[in-house]
Amino acid sequence: MPLDAQSRPPPICLDEYRRRRRRLIDALPADAAVLLPSASLVTRSRDSEFPFRQDSDFHYLSGFSEPDALLVLLPGRAEGECVLFCQDRDPAMEIWTGRRLGAEGAVRAHGIDQAFENAERDARLIELLAGRVTLYLPLSDASALRLAEQLRAELVARPRQGGPVPLAFADVTPLLHEQRLIKSDAELALLRHAGEISADAHCRAMRACRPGLAEYQLQAELEHEFRWRGGSGPAYASIVAGGRNAGVLHYIDNREALRDGELVLIDAGAEFDLYAGDITRTFPVNGRFTPAQRALYEVVLVAQQRAIEAVRPGTTLKAIHQGVVRDLAAGLMALDILADDGEEAPESIVARRFYPHGTSHWLGLDVHDVGTYRRDGEPRCLTPGMVITIEPGLYMPDDDDLPAAFRGIGIRIEDDVAVTLEGCEVLTRAVPKQVADIEALMDEK
Repeated sequence: MPLDAQSRPPPICLDEYRRRRRRLIDALPADAAVLLPSASLVTRSRDSEFPFRQDSDFHYLSGFSEPDALLVLLPGRAEGECVLFCQDRDPAMEIWTGRRLGAEGAVRAHGIDQAFENAERDARLIELLAGRVTLYLPLSDASALRLAEQLRAELVARPRQGGPVPLAFADVTPLLHEQRLIKSDAELALLRHAGEISADAHCRAMRACRPGLAEYQLQAELEHEFRWRGGSGPAYASIVAGGRNAGVLHYIDNREALRDGELVLIDAGAEFDLYAGDITRTFPVNGRFTPAQRALYEVVLVAQQRAIEAVRPGTTLKAIHQGVVRDLAAGLMALDILADDGEEAPESIVARRFYPHGTSHWLGLDVHDVGTYRRDGEPRCLTPGMVITIEPGLYMPDDDDLPAAFRGIGIRIEDDVAVTLEGCEVLTRAVPKQVADIEALMDEK
């Protein structure tokens, strides 16, 4: 049994996948159909591919983990409203790439109503879509659009007994992404576990850190823990940014040496069963904050803690972000880094010069998960089941008008937070962020 097997949450059950499909079908007109393609293998170089990762929307509705599949939803169809097309069984290829489920296996393992192998796809799709008026598909997916256009051309060319021209196209993603925004208990358990793995990895990196290591060596510590604990690897490209590299928000080179007296910013999270963790911590390479580093770090930490306390049903991400900017401005003014001279509001200076990103994003099957941030033109209110990040930061440029001790310092602190009926749950609380706790953990090495 794997070392971590007893602590792992169970996978999403077949009934939950059925409920998800039912909810989407119930939101569609009776004469509609959904066409949703899976991900395909992507070439890395010449004849080798990147590790396969299923399309998040496709996974959300099916749980099916093979490439080159197609999910078709058909409201009201007597023979079954959910049809899957999948790779043909091919014993010769399976020797090289592993066993395929095939149509029978897909029905049995995934609770699909009907499944057919891809060799039958084109002919059967024409039959399945006959009489359907609107085809819902991801309009941003070029391959899905090409297939839909081909199907529409064939249906239009067929003799009809009056009636509308078949297959007008509509975008399925707003309906599906609105559904994905609210997480079930099973999804929250997976996100909680991804957060726990991610937190343990950050703790491991803190213990391992010392001057002279390379950024990529801390990256190796993180990603070893991701895999050791049963994750599939990083949920996104890991950021390990020492010193001034922390001022590059999406720094992923991870090549430089970690220097005594500098900070290192790590933004990294594990993926577990396709659900993402996303944590940022900033800590001293040598295990001890300098007075200036500590003072600036405490400004960000206070803003982050107050933002987390503000997470509850009914508030908005905009309001939380505005609170963070106010707290950062107040902290910088207390350190005499920022002054209120009456020409420009301190909050505007912070947003323009020291904090150029938002405080939060949705989290789920994608690290920047789907769902709109506004409804009817207004910031949407948080509701239970939403999962967000809280990640304020300060990035001090190397400018002559700033106190020398603060120049070139980049700090970000990020946790994953689930909105609950009473307030919120921090899913990544197991990794320390108080100065004393960070220094104590780094002493353990």
